[in-house]
Amino acid sequence: MKHLRLPKPHFIRLDSISRRLNRNAVRVLPLLFGFILTLMLGTYSLAAEPKATEILWDTMGVPHIFGKDVPSAFQAFGWAQMQSHGNLLLRLYGQARGRSAEYWGKEYLESDRWVQTMGIPDRARQWYEAQNPTFRRALDAFAAGINAYATQHPDLIGDEVERVLPIHAVDVIAHSQRVLHFTFVVDPQMLAGLTDEEVPRGSNAWAIAPSHSESGNAMLLANPHLPWSDLFLWYEAQITAPGIDAYGATLVGIPVLAIAFNDHLGWTHTVNTHDGWDTYELTLSHGGYRFDDKVRPFEREEKTLKVKQSDGKLRKEKLMVRRSIHGPVIKEEKGKAIALRVVGLDQPGLLEQWWNMARATNLSQFETALRPLQLPMFTVIYADREGHIMHLFNGQVPVRKQGDFAYWEGIIPGDTSATLWTNYHRYDQLPRVLDPASGWLQNANDPPWTTTFPRAIDANDYPSYMAPRGPMNFRAQSSARMLTEDSRISFEEMIQYKHSTHMELADRVLDDLLRAATNDSSEIVRQAIPILKAWDRNANAESRGAVLFAAWVEAMNLSKAFATPWNENAPRTTPNGLSNPKSAVAALKTAATKVKTAYGALDVPWGDVFRLRYGSIDLPANGGPGKLGIFRVLNFVPNDQGQFESSDGDTFTAAIEFSNPVRAMALTSYGNATQPHSAHVGDQLKAFSQKQLRPVWRSRQEILAHLAERQTF
Repeated sequence: MKHLRLPKPHFIRLDSISRRLNRNAVRVLPLLFGFILTLMLGTYSLAAEPKATEILWDTMGVPHIFGKDVPSAFQAFGWAQMQSHGNLLLRLYGQARGRSAEYWGKEYLESDRWVQTMGIPDRARQWYEAQNPTFRRALDAFAAGINAYATQHPDLIGDEVERVLPIHAVDVIAHSQRVLHFTFVVDPQMLAGLTDEEVPRGSNAWAIAPSHSESGNAMLLANPHLPWSDLFLWYEAQITAPGIDAYGATLVGIPVLAIAFNDHLGWTHTVNTHDGWDTYELTLSHGGYRFDDKVRPFEREEKTLKVKQSDGKLRKEKLMVRRSIHGPVIKEEKGKAIALRVVGLDQPGLLEQWWNMARATNLSQFETALRPLQLPMFTVIYADREGHIMHLFNGQVPVRKQGDFAYWEGIIPGDTSATLWTNYHRYDQLPRVLDPASGWLQNANDPPWTTTFPRAIDANDYPSYMAPRGPMNFRAQSSARMLTEDSRISFEEMIQYKHSTHMELADRVLDDLLRAATNDSSEIVRQAIPILKAWDRNANAESRGAVLFAAWVEAMNLSKAFATPWNENAPRTTPNGLSNPKSAVAALKTAATKVKTAYGALDVPWGDVFRLRYGSIDLPANGGPGKLGIFRVLNFVPNDQGQFESSDGDTFTAAIEFSNPVRAMALTSYGNATQPHSAHVGDQLKAFSQKQLRPVWRSRQEILAHLAERQTF
């Protein structure tokens, strides 16, 4: 296939003009005068339709793409992603091909085995052919934009990733599959037994109706939580072309916006309590496996993986992929095999569905875009200018003949067709609520039954395997509490609540702990008591007592800690109290000793221990793990200085009010670029540390007032 070609762009760099002005005012004044005259004469008229495709880069590194047509907008978006994330983008596409060990060595071999065993490259080719021809041309254009940037700026692309070029739209589809189906739907690290915990993947989301809003306008809060690296990074952008004018973010390498809003409506996603994969135990027999009292042969395919050696030569390695009727075999031992079945592998339209969601201008059009259910998972939280709010437990949910949610989380007998699902629930069979009486909706990765109160979705109306009955986690309880306590929420208050570092868990157990601790005679516990009493129960940078409480939580076994366990009839006030105060005090003694030994004081400020680190930037953190009931989520990993540094949590955040015009504030925590030459690596982290969002510039007038660079194609 021939790649589309972008003409070489023309650049206007305002920072360059400024530097030249300082060096030689006489030389630059005519240029500056000509630029101003051009604006006055209308070549850059704010009201005029663009005659060419252009990218207006604002001072925060956000590309505002104005396409003369849809393919041109996709081309420019591919170009923009390369300018901001080129090295990462090519590395991700190389992995999605299942050839990353060939490019970069044996440390990528497991990635290639996973990608090839799951059949991602072959399926991506099939999906490419299955695309709507119009949308396929758009995907071709996105890939062409990537290649055009690399051709024109080879010096800005890392030598180690150039081998992946050129990019084809098939690579884009393969990457989308790897991210959505084989990272979000099913976690390969956990599946392989390499970790006992899932990669942190979470979100907060709010939709507030006019009846609950101070201004009388609907509002939306988007707040995904993901790792700050690799395929989990968000990329913020605006895409404008005939039929679309949307602002939002997508994961690097995805060619459409995944969370977005326009002048009429917006949506965000959370990772829902969705079971989209199952492992089936097969009984091996005569080279095949038993199924419905017969022996079926495996489908076999031998693949050759290439592995780059230290001397640059390639070593070949054979990979035998076996597939049962359920899916690929991922493990075998003692006459048994485990096969994996994943939803959505016959649904090639997920990228076009996101594109259509961004083009919708009312609720009816938006639900028309949702109904095909091409996205394999993710809750949809929605709001619009007409005042509607909606929660949809979105995804491809298998129609199962038996068992509840817990049953399907285990290993399923694979020797009978009775356990083999082949169909999905329809759109109108999924948990959904529109315009609840409460005036608000929330999701913090809790099941759909607790999206609002009074409850608007009854778990009894759905199959028991649809989603677990609970629990409602502490972060979700904090979310619902803030929405309930304020009956008229302003736009500014929504942003303030979004940054809450209050530990909901402390409200449930700290009083019991302090009462029990007063009976302990040890000096370290007596020192801890006044610190915990004075603590404001927040995890702000200056909070004293938060480190000690968090250390106590780590010393406790929370699964058995509560006097009153979680109860679905009291979902926002349970669990509560301490079941064994004596053991809780013993854990406090352990935690206090550890904190004092490590930091020299029990009241060490939270921000001295927990740090915001990205690249060379090092700032005191606020926020913390969601398991503590903190709404502003940050997770940390230990470093070699005895501190903990941010690894995941709040990423792209957007607060939107559907006024006229739409009002929006946003932040991409780690900045909107990873390329080494970019000034936008980590440039938003200081604002993040100060709990600030920045204005979203959407109109051409606003963008031109904050213009850093202009590229015209």
